[in-house]
Amino acid sequence: MSRLEELIQELCPDGVKVSELKSVATIERGKRVVKKDLKAEGIYPVFQNCLTPMGYYDTFNFSKSTPFVIVGGAAGEIGFSDIDFWAADDCVCITGDSTMLNKYIFYFLTSKSDFIKANVRKASIPRLPRTVLEGLQIPVPPLPVQREIVKILDNFTELTAELTAELTAELTARKKQYEFYRDKLLTFDVLGGGAIECEWRTLGEVIISLNTGLNPRQFFKLNTDDAHNYYVTIREIQNGTVVFSEKTDKINDEALHLCNNRSHLEVGDVLFSGTGTIGETAVIEEPPINWNIKEGVYVIKPQQNVLNSRFLMYILRTDTLKSAIAKKVAGGTVKSIPMAEMKKLQIPIPTLEEQNRLVDVLDNFDAICSDLNIGLPAEIEARKKQYEFYRDSKRLEAVCVGARRG
Repeated sequence: MSRLEELIQELCPDGVKVSELKSVATIERGKRVVKKDLKAEGIYPVFQNCLTPMGYYDTFNFSKSTPFVIVGGAAGEIGFSDIDFWAADDCVCITGDSTMLNKYIFYFLTSKSDFIKANVRKASIPRLPRTVLEGLQIPVPPLPVQREIVKILDNFTELTAELTAELTAELTARKKQYEFYRDKLLTFDVLGGGAIECEWRTLGEVIISLNTGLNPRQFFKLNTDDAHNYYVTIREIQNGTVVFSEKTDKINDEALHLCNNRSHLEVGDVLFSGTGTIGETAVIEEPPINWNIKEGVYVIKPQQNVLNSRFLMYILRTDTLKSAIAKKVAGGTVKSIPMAEMKKLQIPIPTLEEQNRLVDVLDNFDAICSDLNIGLPAEIEARKKQYEFYRDSKRLEAVCVGARRG
């Protein structure tokens, strides 16, 4: 019999009281701070609309070891701070009363993550109603039982983090190996002891057009009731293709038409992130019937009799082209490469036959790396699922057996 089972049998053999979260904890919204008062670094992180600090403040309004939930922006995300922090107005903090451990509340909230996120109101800024948190039914076992549950989950969290770090390092090493091979293969002075014949031309000389998508602003709204088409940002450009997810914003048919009037997406076009995180690429392989791109994602139409789309994608990923692109980047807080400067990039153009051969080699190698990109993250995800099982399993919910309502 485990220590947890012993404690349950000793302290709550007939089950435990289940109460609304608001009756055993103080649920308090944070206070707004003025951005100009924030610092780039400091002692007290400020949490606003995501789990990444928006900056640092010279004081704090919540003590360390306090769980919190984001209710605006990345609504539904659940955090726990090991240091004193400032909670801004889109951050709700939960502090247990004398019968509750804050870390126990945190683990309880994470076990209800799917339910919490399912109750987020979809809008231009997603919102989580505070009442969703207040009404959560939480089992309230004796403090020794809570401590043992926290101890088990803390230990498993630590082991999971260590294994995740090892697997992530392995994945990083494989990616670097691939990038080295790709760059070596796409070096056009010498390859395998012999020169590859090619000419260097500007991008503008070998493409039909370079366009971009459309920013909502005054033109349309995201995630309206009639929105069923995807609005692609840099987040959806992954591993050379476009990947939709539940986080992908949506637009209606009218907005889709407006976006396409500017981007003119077609099969064979190369997508390039020209703003923010610059340099992510993908090739459109299937007709883009139900999606389009935002402003800042560029669409490049190669002259197909001169330039293989996938060859261009691979070239744009090389260190040589990344370095050339970096020299043309402009802007203040949000960096971008002007399309006019993009067209001036010097691109190596071997024969189409040679381009096709190189693409075949790189596609095969990319497939191997994709297996790694799938396999190792899948292993990481498996460890997370294992952790979630221990967190949510009936063994830890045994405290609720025969529970009586508070």
